[in-house]
Amino acid sequence: MIIAIDGPAASGKGTMAKRLAAHYGLRHLDTGVIYRAVAHAMLAAGIDLKDEARAAEVAMTLDPSTFDNPALRSHDVGSAASVVSALPRVREALVAFQRQFASAPPGAVLDGRDIGTVICPDAEVKIYVVADPRIRAHRRTLEARSRGEPADEAAILADILARDERDQNRAVAPLKQAPDAYLLDNSHLDIEGGVRAAIDIVEAVRAGRQRV
Repeated sequence: MIIAIDGPAASGKGTMAKRLAAHYGLRHLDTGVIYRAVAHAMLAAGIDLKDEARAAEVAMTLDPSTFDNPALRSHDVGSAASVVSALPRVREALVAFQRQFASAPPGAVLDGRDIGTVICPDAEVKIYVVADPRIRAHRRTLEARSRGEPADEAAILADILARDERDQNRAVAPLKQAPDAYLLDNSHLDIEGGVRAAIDIVEAVRAGRQRV
């Protein structure tokens, strides 16, 4: 079974995907971390984030063992990843990696921006997670402060709105709800409530398929 979870930054889809993977005994891939890894490597090497040729080279030589690096979760790397992910050659280099991960037994839960529309359009379950931008900014602020990082909530909100604009209007694989994806508004749900709502969606899809 492949479960595709898409949505904007800080909507809660990452935590939801991890919990769903654990619940169903599937593997999990935060596809955003792949782009964060590319962005982090470029920043560390002093490479212009818009240098598409160099970015593609970095993407093709990624080491998955670095995906757990806490530095990838910083606000600056996240903003840089939004720029890098809009580069067509970078996306092309990483599509095969994601599809191979998804198709390996026993299945997987992938979360990102274009899982249900581009990476796994035939996923058994698709969920599109949204939340009010102000709530997402507040969540991201709390996350940053919990890591001991300074965080200006107004600046983070402005950045989230800018990232939404880039993600939704980029030429390649824009962020959008797949026609067959279930919409889950996570604005006023805590972690447990969001996960429960996602499980309910998965179970409803599975039950519907069994009745056919």
